[in-house]
Amino acid sequence: MLNTTNPNNYEYITKHLEIHVLGGIKLNKLESLRVTISIQKLKQHNVLRHSIDLYNDNQIEKFTRKIAEILEIGTSVARRTLQELTKELENYRFLLIDQYEKENQPYYKELNATEEKEAIKFLKSRDLLSKTNKLIGQSGVIGEEIKQAYKILIKMYKGNKMSLSEKTNCDLRGNNQKGEYIEILK
Repeated sequence: MLNTTNPNNYEYITKHLEIHVLGGIKLNKLESLRVTISIQKLKQHNVLRHSIDLYNDNQIEKFTRKIAEILEIGTSVARRTLQELTKELENYRFLLIDQYEKENQPYYKELNATEEKEAIKFLKSRDLLSKTNKLIGQSGVIGEEIKQAYKILIKMYKGNKMSLSEKTNCDLRGNNQKGEYIEILK
């Protein structure tokens, strides 16, 4: 079983071998599983260290023979142990990726009926721009960013669909840069 208590030194122990994965695993390159391994027979001091891509069959074959030769163990045991370790690391990596995605999901607030009515009432008010300006000022935003907030607000008020980006004559700070392609709202 893979012990991941220490994120920089995973430990995998079978009845024949003790393996340490030094430095953990990378989450961003799913097409490879490059690790630095420290491997030894149980209760012995002869340690073999090697950096290897566990998805590369040629490297695995050579490393299996090297393990068998140096640690004096059968190639079938070494191969099976590396395959089991690879599966354990894959599962753990997918678990870490799922955990990361859950932690970094964008937050969306669902409005209840009362909040939705208040928002619609606010958007339909006569002095919408001055109220918005006041609220933006209270939030601490200063300067010409407010111009862009007005643009967004007006588009939302008119019921136009917002695209991810659009051509404008101003950047997000209000600088005049005609024709520059910028992101307005995601």
